[in-house]
Amino acid sequence: MDLELAKRLAQPNTTKIVLCVLDGLGGLARQETLRSELERADIPNLDRLTVRSEVGLTVPVGIGITPGSGPGHLALFGYDPYRFDIGRGVLEAVGIDFELGPDDVAARGNFCTLDASGNVSDRRAGRVPTEVSASLVERLRSITIPGAQLFVEPVREHRFVLVLRAPGLGEAVSTTDPQKTGLPPLRAGGADPASERTAALVNEFSAQAAALLADQPQANGLVLRGFARYPDLPQFPEIWGLRAAALAVYPMYRGLARLAGMTALACPGGMEEQLAVIRQRWDDFDFFFVHYKKTDAAGEDGDFERKTHALEEFDAHVPELLALGADVLMIAGDHSTPALMAAHSWHPVPFLLRSSYCREGHTVHFNEQECLKGSLGTFPAVDVMPLAMAHAMRFQKYGA
Repeated sequence: MDLELAKRLAQPNTTKIVLCVLDGLGGLARQETLRSELERADIPNLDRLTVRSEVGLTVPVGIGITPGSGPGHLALFGYDPYRFDIGRGVLEAVGIDFELGPDDVAARGNFCTLDASGNVSDRRAGRVPTEVSASLVERLRSITIPGAQLFVEPVREHRFVLVLRAPGLGEAVSTTDPQKTGLPPLRAGGADPASERTAALVNEFSAQAAALLADQPQANGLVLRGFARYPDLPQFPEIWGLRAAALAVYPMYRGLARLAGMTALACPGGMEEQLAVIRQRWDDFDFFFVHYKKTDAAGEDGDFERKTHALEEFDAHVPELLALGADVLMIAGDHSTPALMAAHSWHPVPFLLRSSYCREGHTVHFNEQECLKGSLGTFPAVDVMPLAMAHAMRFQKYGA
């Protein structure tokens, strides 16, 4: 939807919208069972909700396009992910409250494990604990490079942020992450002269970091990606006329919400804490974005059973979600992360919307095959917010 049109159509109301995003929700069937993680999971509450809802499949970016988490979430918030492409580095930096300036280029860093040949054997260093990552960040802060200021900040588990500060730096820098094991970290490259300068700084940082991490048993290397400057993003509350709150544990998703103009509420624990905060702040906001990470983490680790268990764990909280009394409740995913692939994929993602104005169909289970038959069909994820606004009676009629 055109965002200016959305502003024109948006009208005040007292209705509430809750969007729950199960990161990496979609999956694929294992050959031995012919059932996906959702089909394997015991999720009676989601199944019962499906009977009373409209369901379908969302396409996060485009047919055949494998999305990152940033584009996947932006689409669900109503932003065209082709037009608004925000680098992961900015999302992580904003998520930990790092104040980015006009001369800053931020990158998302992963500590990784390198084998004796210098190839990546684990892209996440076994998801080392945050306290271990923080101690390694202290080492990296000793790195100095003439011509630029460097800031290195811990995020969560194996993740950290690198910020390079100098006039005239470009953001069109290629990743140093080979995106698969068995290959060495890559040298950064720049797509233009300004970005070539940034890439040179990145390569010098990586070289010095390699020496500082060489003695580590697990996190003995690093990779960098998502180089970006602070973007100019239209603000979610202004577009949709909603007081919006975000409840996310991981900094990247808090950062994305803040960039969009949402209020990121403190909720250090899991779903129980997130729901408790929503109940406490129910009267203060019209829209609540709730992020659930465990499904994606298990999928990326290739752990089918753990992803199935994560779905069952979420399902146990569905009655509490319903008890909030939202006028529109949506269960969505930013992308698929099949355990079979141990990575994000291009597959459309199951989606559910419950309101008082649903055309109930004949689906009885919340999974890929049932949602394929749903009344919403397969549609772009960027249409989720207009759909929610309509069901919340927050859009005026268009035209005479």
